[in-house]
Amino acid sequence: MPDEFQRLWTPHRMAYIKAGPQVLRDACPFCAAPALSDEEGLLVARGRTAYVLLNLFPYNSGHLLVCPYRHISTYDEATDEEVAEIGALTQTGMRVLSAVSRCDGFNIGMNQGSIAGAGVDAHLHQHIVPRWASDANFFPIIAKTKALPQLLGDVRASIAEGWPPSGS
Repeated sequence: MPDEFQRLWTPHRMAYIKAGPQVLRDACPFCAAPALSDEEGLLVARGRTAYVLLNLFPYNSGHLLVCPYRHISTYDEATDEEVAEIGALTQTGMRVLSAVSRCDGFNIGMNQGSIAGAGVDAHLHQHIVPRWASDANFFPIIAKTKALPQLLGDVRASIAEGWPPSGS
């Protein structure tokens, strides 16, 4: 029977709810992702020393993470080559997201250490969060809920398709 409620369907998150938080402590998801297919690991681009994937717990649709392949925890442990490629992949990610999602801006940053808010604090990763003038609404404030209009697989496919072949 129809009612006045709107439903937010996020079926992709059930796998993480069932797995519980221990999974992120037992194995590094950023070390595991490159060994999977791009679709399974939600990877959109692979470089020589770093790669780009979708965040499993996105703040917004298209929320990307840029990670070095090496398991390092802080930016000062990265080599010059890793720093350069993380920067180049971040720039490309911004260009692709602008073209694919028509976002109005970005939040870019690294949370290093659990005290700084890193969910996976043992493996360095940079966030690229696309923002739109209209993306703020009452859900995050009132209901602690974020409305994401696309499934992760669909977002990954559109970003990967828009990524230039040379990676730059």
